[in-house]
Amino acid sequence: MIYLDNAATTLRKPPQVIDAVARAMGSFGNSARGTHEGALTASRTIYNTRCKLAALFGCPRPDHVVFTANSTEALNIAINGLVRAGDHVLSTDLEHNSVLRPLYRLRDERGVALDFVPADRQGRIDYADLERLLRPETRAIVCTHASNLTGDAVDLARVGELAHAHGVLLVVDASQSAGVLPIDMERMHIDVLCFTGHKSLMGPQGTGGLCLRGDPDILPWKVGGTGVQTFSERQPEQLPVRLEAGTLNGHGIAGLLAAVHFIQEAGMDAIRTHEVALARRFYEGVKDVDGVCVYGDFSDFVRAPVVSLNIRDAGSSMVADALAEDYDIAVRAGAHCAPRMHEALGTVEQGAVRFSFGYYNTEEETDAAIAAVRELAEQ
Repeated sequence: MIYLDNAATTLRKPPQVIDAVARAMGSFGNSARGTHEGALTASRTIYNTRCKLAALFGCPRPDHVVFTANSTEALNIAINGLVRAGDHVLSTDLEHNSVLRPLYRLRDERGVALDFVPADRQGRIDYADLERLLRPETRAIVCTHASNLTGDAVDLARVGELAHAHGVLLVVDASQSAGVLPIDMERMHIDVLCFTGHKSLMGPQGTGGLCLRGDPDILPWKVGGTGVQTFSERQPEQLPVRLEAGTLNGHGIAGLLAAVHFIQEAGMDAIRTHEVALARRFYEGVKDVDGVCVYGDFSDFVRAPVVSLNIRDAGSSMVADALAEDYDIAVRAGAHCAPRMHEALGTVEQGAVRFSFGYYNTEEETDAAIAAVRELAEQ
């Protein structure tokens, strides 16, 4: 199988990630739930992972790296914990439902006001709209770093400067960028960075988190056991346990630590260069094919390794099924949990066929995907 659905999850992981999970499953106790060797081994590994991720993302303090099951949970913690009744939140049309649905719920349940920076037919936003839509009561800007549908990247440094100048919090969904695009929370003025471990970070599913610059006043989204301050009726105030109720996925976090080690050894720049080069190769091979419509802005080389397209008026699911059944190529079709982006692109009914490239993909696989698209377009 040629696997080109890495934006959903990276199927192939570095071997050391698998080994780390297996070792952890045979040796870890419950972190912060004892002083025996198993518990201490788990605690040390989890703390080392916090340190590695803080360094990777430019987060000032390892104890401000909070672990979650995925970026959806991290975004729910951040959005629900930061936004109060009467606040205004600014977001964009590029967002995934992991941002949109928490915001819509706050609108409906807390009377939070929302505005969205519109995207054009290529999926681009105008940064002037961002400043125009700010209000005195704006609490936060919540935006993605890279669209999961088009791969287009948001200029976070520019957005961060704007947020900082207006005293507005910046919450970033780095689901498609963590591990492939450079992120520096301090330089970009990112207050909360939400990430998942199983995509470009190449870690296990069930891992993710949020990194906090400073200590924004995030109320706990869930409360419960922490292993500390047992007799307190309320969740402890200190980070990370304020936002980490319950047993952490120590086995998965061990795999995530191995994945970050792998990225550091291979070099994020080298990984990004390889993945983006494959996506660019695919784009150049299909963009001029009669009947093929490619979405997104490919004038900028700073982007996630994603290319989405349609073939004439064929349903995206039909195209994806043909790729799977006739060519053994795995892609993602449909709406990609990005409803506002599909509305902007005019693809609500048809959806789109997404090809997303990873570290272990090759030029030969890319060329096979190009050939498959060309053949399908001729039918």
